[in-house]
Amino acid sequence: MTGRMTALVARGGREITDADAFVEQEVPVPELRARDLLVRVRAVSVNPVDTKIRTGLGRDEPKILGYDVAGTVEAIGPDVTRFAVGDEVYYAGDVTRNGGNSACHAVDERVVGSKPTSLSFAEAAALPLTTLTAWEVLFDHFRLGEDSAGTLLVLGGAGGVGSIAVQLAKRLTDLEVLATASRDESRAWALAQGADGVVNHHRLVDEVRSAAPQGVNYVLASQTAGNVDAFAEIVAPFGHIAALDEPPGLDILPLKTKSIAWHWQMMFTRSMFETADMAEQGKILDRVGELVDEGTLRTTLRTAIPGIDVDGLRRAHELVASGKAIGKVVLHD
Repeated sequence: MTGRMTALVARGGREITDADAFVEQEVPVPELRARDLLVRVRAVSVNPVDTKIRTGLGRDEPKILGYDVAGTVEAIGPDVTRFAVGDEVYYAGDVTRNGGNSACHAVDERVVGSKPTSLSFAEAAALPLTTLTAWEVLFDHFRLGEDSAGTLLVLGGAGGVGSIAVQLAKRLTDLEVLATASRDESRAWALAQGADGVVNHHRLVDEVRSAAPQGVNYVLASQTAGNVDAFAEIVAPFGHIAALDEPPGLDILPLKTKSIAWHWQMMFTRSMFETADMAEQGKILDRVGELVDEGTLRTTLRTAIPGIDVDGLRRAHELVASGKAIGKVVLHD
C-alpha cells in the first residue's frame, strides 16, 4: 500500500498549551517490513510514556506518538502468518518506531493480539500497554501463579497500570491486593477494580503496617523516587519490587538487609531488542482478550475523547501529564 496519510505529529520544545505542540501533517504511508501489519487506526490511548517522550524531544524535533492502538488490518507483509486483512486487532507496538497517532500504522504481528470481540475499539485501545506491563511484572518477574499467596501492593492503584494489575492479581492469583490512592474518586475506582484495601500513599508506611502487619510480599511501583526507605520498612524479607520509573540517583541499598529483589520493568524491551520470545506479547494479548470476553477482566477506559485530532490529543496529554487521570484516556473515531 502506497500513498500518503494524515498523522498527528508532536513537535519538540513546546509547552503542551502551545498551538503547534501537535500539528496535523500529511506523511507517507509506512512501508511494511516482512512481518508487519498495516492497521487502520480506530482508537489510540495516551500513556505517561507519550508525555515523557514528547517533553524529551529537541526543539522542532517531530515525533508521531501513540502506543496503544485498536484498529483493522488493511495490509500485511509477505511473512505474516497470524492475521489477515480485515482482522480487528489491538496492541502497544514498538517505541523505536512511529506510534499510532495516524490514519494507518505499521506494527510487527508478533506484538499484536486479536481485539476482544466484546469491546469497542476505544475500550480495547485502553488495555495493551498497561496490561502487558502488569502481566510481565506479575507473571514474568514475580513468577506468580493461580495458587500464589501473600500480599501485593500496587502503587497508583487508580492509574492505567494499577487498574489492570489489581484485576489480574485478583482474578488470576490468590494474593491479597492493596492499592494506593488518596482522592475519594481514585479510592473508589481502585476498589471497583477488585482491590482488597486502599492505603494513602502520603501515609504509606503507617497505613501499610496497619493493613499488612507482617509486611507485603510484592510491590508494583510506578513511583520509586523517595520511596525506597519506605519499601525497606513495609516489604517482608525476600520480597519483590518491580519499578516502572527510573529516577536519577536511585539508591536501593536499604533493601539489602531483607534480601529484597529489585526488578526493572520496561514493556518495550521485547520489541526493542527483538528478543527470542518477542511473540509472547501477542500471545498475552490474545489470552487477555479471551479473559475479557469471558467476563474475567474488563476495560480500564475512563475518559473517551471522540475524534483523533489535534485538540483531542492535546486534551489527553494534559490530563495524563497532570497525574490525576483515573484509568485510561482514549481518543477514538
